[in-house]
Amino acid sequence: MGGKPPTEALEPANVPTTGDTHLQLASASLRQLLEDARIPDTIRSTLSEDYAQVRAMLDKLEHGHLHIAVFGRVSVGKSSLLNALLGKTAFSVSVLHGETRSVNMQQWEEYADGGLFLIDTPGINEIDGEARERMAHEVASRTDLLLFVVDSDLTDVEFQALKIVAAAHRPILLVVNKADRYTEDEQRQLRSILRTRTQGVIAPENIVFTTAQASRQSVIFIDEDGTERDGIRERPLNVGALKARLWDIVEAEGKTLAALNASLFAGDLSNALGQRILAVKRELGAKTIRLYCLGKGIAVAFNPIPVADLVAAAMIDAGMVVHLSRLYGLSISRNEAGDLVRTVLAQMVLLMGAVWAVHLVSSALKLGSAGLSTVLTGAAQGAVAWYSTLVVGRVAEQWLANGKSWGDAGPKLTVQQILESLDRDSVLAEAREEILTYVRTTVKG
Repeated sequence: MGGKPPTEALEPANVPTTGDTHLQLASASLRQLLEDARIPDTIRSTLSEDYAQVRAMLDKLEHGHLHIAVFGRVSVGKSSLLNALLGKTAFSVSVLHGETRSVNMQQWEEYADGGLFLIDTPGINEIDGEARERMAHEVASRTDLLLFVVDSDLTDVEFQALKIVAAAHRPILLVVNKADRYTEDEQRQLRSILRTRTQGVIAPENIVFTTAQASRQSVIFIDEDGTERDGIRERPLNVGALKARLWDIVEAEGKTLAALNASLFAGDLSNALGQRILAVKRELGAKTIRLYCLGKGIAVAFNPIPVADLVAAAMIDAGMVVHLSRLYGLSISRNEAGDLVRTVLAQMVLLMGAVWAVHLVSSALKLGSAGLSTVLTGAAQGAVAWYSTLVVGRVAEQWLANGKSWGDAGPKLTVQQILESLDRDSVLAEAREEILTYVRTTVKG
């Protein structure tokens, strides 16, 4: 990360520091997320924004950049503070309330290798409720070090926001700006109050007082002879203590902070990706199951051979399980799929014996019907077949999502839970209507 001006820290050649090791580990973690071959292309495309964030974080690490964000209420002097650190006006400062409307980033060139970037953010009291909490979380999770700026004791809004950003486990400096408004005694009192209020959140040495803008104050001077006269007192800007504290932190822990931030980011994103990938898989799985439900229902309804339709139905279910296994990235053989289907259907017979008795009788009597009654009988039986495939598909999904394991719940309990989650009467009616609609459409065609 370079060194603090004007000298640079010296390190033994070709000997990686602890910080370098941390950076290497964090980079490897991010690359693993990007290069995970187990993620299908269809799912990658739906998560393109998430992967773009990973690539941006990896690029930041490889260039040795460290991001420092400023956070706080409107009008506490966030932008002025950053300008004072930079030594130039790079961030917009206006008398308008809430001038900063979006995140703004500038390179801090005073640092030896230019790897530091300062980031300004909107005022937290310009955004309400959930939006403020979301912004606080995003700012904290994307930066390596936070400057939380106040100009007096913490308000309730500030304290709540401080707890949110602190939960992200990034280092925080509490910066009390506009310190020129306070006498030395008042500063000591305020520092004591802030130490007490932020105990366990902010380290005492990370409470820093600053004056980000020079000011002129009208005062009355009294001469030696007692004559009073009006005058102006110059109050210069003073960010020396903050700058010194920042240099110390960056020198000692800069690389480790960048690595820690990236690792936490990778961990959070990995969990989020896992949940989103599972959601996408479930969505695609639901579509797959529905197609097989309709296919099996129609096949059973139109099959004129008694009982044989049940054998064909089991083969369709096995094909569906194989299809789902590919979606979940877990290879499975036809025999293994057949064993799973038989296990599920056996548990369904135990739990719903009456329904499957009707199913078997309907299959056996199918040839005894004629005309419309044949269609209605076939549609009813097809609806039961449709329903059984839905259950098999749901159970198979849960089995695959658990890594081809039933987990703590055995197959009987798993099937029972799936059955209880479905409104059988509604599902069967829906299936029967789908099949009859298909029949009517086919006949018209």
